[in-house]
Amino acid sequence: MSKFDEKIALYQSEMNKLGLKFDADLLTKVTKGLGPSIYKADAETVSGSDKKELATVKNNFLIKKLGLADGPKLDSAIEAVIEKVGKSNRNKYRAIVYYLLVKELGQESKY
Repeated sequence: MSKFDEKIALYQSEMNKLGLKFDADLLTKVTKGLGPSIYKADAETVSGSDKKELATVKNNFLIKKLGLADGPKLDSAIEAVIEKVGKSNRNKYRAIVYYLLVKELGQESKY
């Protein structure tokens, strides 16, 4: 099993633990899009309480990568996703957060 496959398995088991239904193909594509950041402990997770980190998610992923227009819709989507993953959950994996944002905003076609 490759390191990438191990990460996918980890994210899938985490989503099952959280009781979230997911599309394995889309999760794999979103994870692949994150590149080597999934292998770095600090970059692999998202801090739900760090405003600067959430602004980075919004600017680098939602606006630059997905090409969405800035607005309150993006902020509320981020808030909803952090709520789904669990504010107190220490393992807010970036791949899962990004996957849920893609689903929340209906951007599956970008993958």
